[in-house]
Amino acid sequence: MAFAGRIAEQAARFLALVGSIGVLLMMLHVGADILARNLWGRPLPATNEIVSRYYMVFIAFLPLAWVERRRGMVAVEVVDTLIGPRVKRASDVLVALLACAVYAVMCYTTWLNALSGFRSGSSVIVLNYVIPVWPSHFLPPAGFALAAAIVLVRALEIVTGTEAAPPETDDPA
Repeated sequence: MAFAGRIAEQAARFLALVGSIGVLLMMLHVGADILARNLWGRPLPATNEIVSRYYMVFIAFLPLAWVERRRGMVAVEVVDTLIGPRVKRASDVLVALLACAVYAVMCYTTWLNALSGFRSGSSVIVLNYVIPVWPSHFLPPAGFALAAAIVLVRALEIVTGTEAAPPETDDPA
């Protein structure tokens, strides 16, 4: 289980890094667009489309597994103090398996959407530029698939008793 946990952690970190690179690229792109608009009176073509159809998708979906690995999703722990450790473990396993199922369904449905966009060559036309958008449709299934794998590994860690504390974050708060 420790090996699966390490692999999950590395994969989650990698996708979080890719999402972070998406944030940096978006900042540079939007900054260049603002400069071009203010200095030359001409914005960069298709900035809105590229930001909304590529960068935002990178930022929203790829880091999901990283957030799951750190247990950063919303959790309601009202009953945790009222139940014993065995029931809490069973509840944690059930929640992890349910989350895995939800992520798997989302992965499957977004995968079908991505294939449809790929087959049709989904694109947008902005100022006579054809911008293919179908590649970005493959990012949500990747994020959902890894998030499903992360919560499945968590369920297995809880069952086997090898669950560690959430990995430390760089956030000092």
